[in-house]
Amino acid sequence: MASSTTVARGGPAPAGTPHSRATLPALGVAGLAVALQQTLVIPLLPAMMVAFDVSVTTVTWVFTISLLAGAVATPLLSRFGDMYGKKRMILVAMSLMLAGSVICALAGSIGPLLVGRFLQGTSAAMIPLAIGMIRDGFPRERVTTAIGIVSATMGIGGALGMIVTGLIADRTTSHRPAFWIAAGLATAALVFIALTARDSAPSSGGRPDVPGALVLGGWLICLLLAISQGNAWGWGSARVLGLFATAAALCALWVAVELRVREPLVRLRLLVGRQSLSANAASALLGFSMFAAFTLVSTFVQTDEAATGYGLSGSVLDVGLLNLPSCATMLVASALAGRISLRIGAAFTLAIGSAVTALSNVWLVVSNAHATDFLAFSALQGLGLGVGYAALGTLAVQHVPMDQSGIASGINSLVRTSGGSVAGAATAAVLASDTLAGSGLPTRHAYIVCFALVALAAALAAVVAAVHGVRHRPPRGTHPIEALETS
Repeated sequence: MASSTTVARGGPAPAGTPHSRATLPALGVAGLAVALQQTLVIPLLPAMMVAFDVSVTTVTWVFTISLLAGAVATPLLSRFGDMYGKKRMILVAMSLMLAGSVICALAGSIGPLLVGRFLQGTSAAMIPLAIGMIRDGFPRERVTTAIGIVSATMGIGGALGMIVTGLIADRTTSHRPAFWIAAGLATAALVFIALTARDSAPSSGGRPDVPGALVLGGWLICLLLAISQGNAWGWGSARVLGLFATAAALCALWVAVELRVREPLVRLRLLVGRQSLSANAASALLGFSMFAAFTLVSTFVQTDEAATGYGLSGSVLDVGLLNLPSCATMLVASALAGRISLRIGAAFTLAIGSAVTALSNVWLVVSNAHATDFLAFSALQGLGLGVGYAALGTLAVQHVPMDQSGIASGINSLVRTSGGSVAGAATAAVLASDTLAGSGLPTRHAYIVCFALVALAAALAAVVAAVHGVRHRPPRGTHPIEALETS
């Protein structure tokens, strides 16, 4: 394969210009806003069920519809970023989040709330667009560190979302303040990015692959809907099986469309190429680990110890506070990950981060009776994910041409989200299968099995990354930076 410019290649802006210094904080603020809106709503679901007088199944859509919107919007806006400019698409994503946040804050019924959440969910495309912008324009010695910091905002924003919701829950049962906060963050990110960010690489242009976009959206919605609703509707039900069958048929049609059109939405080698496949597999496994651990710890900490014999009888705010060590270690680790990657390569760095993430969950398998156990878990998890996600962002794009960096990162983000969707369904099934007699609540053993499952997923991600590093090791004597410049 011909040599192609990759992640280490910087754009024309000198490292010390005001634009290059301010762009990273701007992208970081946007990343925090996107991650915060994803978790902000989870603790509010019980109150919304009462406020809007809807069933558990209906209120679950407040979270699910955001996930589906992100799954569809991520590859679309990522590709459009390559075609028409990443800054423009980031502004579109953040504008949609702002509009959705305002609609949610003003909503007086479940219908408008779902519309707003759908618009909020499209902002998930911002992270891969930001990674593509960094790759295009940052000096090569800063690229891996900058990608790491933006990637870390996913975990930090998620933890901050729980803290913000906890503080609000102590003062009011209304959902409105949380969404006004999300709207304020989206506004700040919009202004910051509009004033500081710029596209350094020329847009590739081209014609949108409308058929490919429609079919891709169709099979992603069917697949993620089946996964997210499997426990509620029954995995053997006609609806779930029908959705899986439809997803498979539409996926086959999508592959046929992408192979025939002149300018496909997704070049299939970005999904299943020999380097892309391992990067995407590791992303799915690490996404499974992060999302599963987040929801498991949240419910475990809030479980009433007097009624079950385990748990910490904590509040939503307690969950957020126990996640604070993760915020700190993730930020530090993501900043250091760039230096580590330059020494040993992104693949081996990802392997180290995934292994530490696995160890954090092993801690909870062994000991989970005290708040100190969850503080230790949080610190280790932040360290592992900070290093892992920083390297993963680099690994996803380092082997593709510059004009494909946005969609490559978008596909990697999409499979990570899919891994998180599978995690929710898998852990819910385990918890539902092992309950305390007379209460229907999961046993401690069920949680331990789930923590072990999460640890296994992270360990498998480490193995995949290590094998990738061995198979695609640069020639002896090649400097790490030079190794990132050719694929």
